[in-house]
Amino acid sequence: MSSAQKTVSVFMALISAMLVLILGLYAAWPAWAWPVAVVVLCSAWAGARFATLRTNRGKPLSETVTAPPAPEVERRELCVQDISLPSALKDYDFLFSATIRWCPEKPYAQENGTYHGGLALQAIVDRAGKVTLAHQPFRSSLVQHELSGVLAEMLPDRGGRIRAMALEVVLRLSEDDQRRLDRLAAIRKDEELWEHERKQEKNKRDYLGHDVLQDTGRAVVWWLARNGEKVERTVADIGLLAQLTSAANNEQVAEPFRHLVPGAVQEKAADVFEGPTDLFTEFMRQMGFKPGDDTCVMVADQVAMAVKDKDPAISEEIRKRFAPAEEPEDAGEGEGGDAAAETPSPGTAEEGPGAPPTDPDSITED
Repeated sequence: MSSAQKTVSVFMALISAMLVLILGLYAAWPAWAWPVAVVVLCSAWAGARFATLRTNRGKPLSETVTAPPAPEVERRELCVQDISLPSALKDYDFLFSATIRWCPEKPYAQENGTYHGGLALQAIVDRAGKVTLAHQPFRSSLVQHELSGVLAEMLPDRGGRIRAMALEVVLRLSEDDQRRLDRLAAIRKDEELWEHERKQEKNKRDYLGHDVLQDTGRAVVWWLARNGEKVERTVADIGLLAQLTSAANNEQVAEPFRHLVPGAVQEKAADVFEGPTDLFTEFMRQMGFKPGDDTCVMVADQVAMAVKDKDPAISEEIRKRFAPAEEPEDAGEGEGGDAAAETPSPGTAEEGPGAPPTDPDSITED
């Protein structure tokens, strides 16, 4: 009989004795009835025990003896805070916090001087580091959710001595690193925006400079395409488009459109006076000097002398351009020239001293 059965038997015997005692007192049994009741009660319990032993005789021990229940596997927990884990960006580490839970791989294994908490911590850190190393630190909250799923399973460590998992995972960056990353992100966004704006501006310049404003004709066609219903306005703006085209190509307004651009005619006249002599001639003209006048000849002479050392060719050109007109040679010059000079020509006395000589042919005809 097992200890449990014995305990039950003793407990039932006590209850039976108390019931007989209560019944005897209530019925007021005589003195001789009490010993008889005790003998009957003991005989009944002896018979019941004998019957129980006879029933269990021949049965295997496993059916009669109940094995003690297995002790509950002890689970342990460890809280860690701000453990540095590497990220894909150098010098920017994640800070890992979690509650680590572990248990021995074998339920009845003894520690034998080994701290299983350290093994569990190493196992969790190794698993977490493999995840964080593949991610940039810009998305720490997103990596935290992924890490929570990876560490939610109880897995063995490398030595197979414990199984570990992590709960309440928190992954973050230090305040300084987060501030730096936010600033880098803002700068990167500004640079990207500036680059797009620069490309857009460059495309516009290439389009206008190499296509639209290549010549006035293309500019007029482009303007007409943008203002298709305003032909008169396009015609009125041809001069403006010619100016834009000439400015875009660093050249003078094209000849066919100069009459549409105010000041273009003056530019053309100025083009004639490109040499120093031409410029000086225009200066003398603007000042009111006329070639052949004494004052004009004197001024031209002085300028020619002043520039002779610098450029003799220009000096000679100025003298020739402003020199007085040469007088025609007299017919009697040479031998006897003086006598001829003194002899007045026919009609000279009548015409006066300032009159030009008379043509001999006209005299003969008369």
